[in-house]
Amino acid sequence: MRISISPSSGLSGSIIVPGDKSISHRVVMMSALADGVSRLQNWLPAGDCHATLNAMRTLGVHIDFTAKNETQADLVVRGVGLHGLKAPMHPLGCWGSGTTMRLLAGILAGQPFESTLDGHEGLRRRPMLRVATPLQKMGATVKTTEGRPPLTIKGGNLTGIDYTMPIASGQVKSAILLAGLFAAGETVVRQPGPARDHTENMLRAQGAPIVSTGNTIRLTPPTQALAPLDAAIPGDFSSAAFPLVAALLVPGSRVTIQGVNMNPTRTGLLEVLQAMQADVQILNETEEMGEPLADMVAQTGPLRSAMVKGNLVVRMIDEFPILAVAATQAAGTTTVRDAAELRLKETDRIKATVEELRKMGAHLIPHPDGFEVHGPTRLKGGVVQSHGDHRLAMALAVAGLLADGLTIVEDADVIADSYPGFVTMLSRLGAEVVLS
Repeated sequence: MRISISPSSGLSGSIIVPGDKSISHRVVMMSALADGVSRLQNWLPAGDCHATLNAMRTLGVHIDFTAKNETQADLVVRGVGLHGLKAPMHPLGCWGSGTTMRLLAGILAGQPFESTLDGHEGLRRRPMLRVATPLQKMGATVKTTEGRPPLTIKGGNLTGIDYTMPIASGQVKSAILLAGLFAAGETVVRQPGPARDHTENMLRAQGAPIVSTGNTIRLTPPTQALAPLDAAIPGDFSSAAFPLVAALLVPGSRVTIQGVNMNPTRTGLLEVLQAMQADVQILNETEEMGEPLADMVAQTGPLRSAMVKGNLVVRMIDEFPILAVAATQAAGTTTVRDAAELRLKETDRIKATVEELRKMGAHLIPHPDGFEVHGPTRLKGGVVQSHGDHRLAMALAVAGLLADGLTIVEDADVIADSYPGFVTMLSRLGAEVVLS
């Protein structure tokens, strides 16, 4: 599939972005481990999330799925409790989802049976020792393929550990905490900096004995069953990033994005954009399932450059392709450092982002751990490639709204991994986009 994008002006309207992808993964797994029926609204029916749903069904969990539209679904998950999962008859397919593989590894480390986690070619390139090592320290047998997938796991008889993470990672932390549900003794995770805390929030909502103090999390094995969940999943900030930046850059635009998850472990991009003097208002703040929600109202205005480094990086790790697009229109040099993790995503995001935006006339310079963008630069249309990366594909589509002439994003079907309905959303805001 390809997307053809023509230059646009005056994007306007009010939209609701799909449910948070990270939470959509977790809520299926943790509802499955609950004792009782969980009812979940605004679940994200994207490819990566379906990998998690299918894996839990294969492990013996009954899940009713009702599609509301292309970006929303309702789920009813009939939890089997901490010890009710069934041994799979074949490898669990994680498709391209690192979240599915890493979090499931933590759950499977606590099961008294052997299982294998596998995925697509892109996932098979991603590092898994960062998860395997702490799970092995807890007593699980975890075999990798030269440090990468497939993973074969034989669990049971775990012991809690006190583990200091070498890098901040919400996925690794979650895997350890989920394994800790099945371990004897306390599990302690010490982070070098903040990382996504959706797992901790959800465990608290389920009644698990978990305490966070700064960057240290302590989990005591629960003596009671995890409670089922009944909640609407908040909008995904990572998905909201694309219409947000489009509104800031496309001349004459004003866009409202409703009900977005404003968890501070996820809103690093918002802080950077505000430092770049972006015109963004935060309204109607509330809370759902321990997560803060708000509406964002963005409108076009001049931007200045920024420096992004340190702990801020992990809080916006999925937003660097769209930040690069914003930086092409900012006055000065925007610099990203301490982001070598980007080279280990669905693709080498540093290399791919630099390569594709250069095709459009942008001035980017790569570094081993980041890149710099010199702006402002007038972009030009052309044919660009997604490199199999959904976030890069959407960022390039936003760049096409600013460019002179037609922009074509090849292999854009990958967008469905996180944002089904992306093209429909842009069209509703007034953009000229065509799927073919």
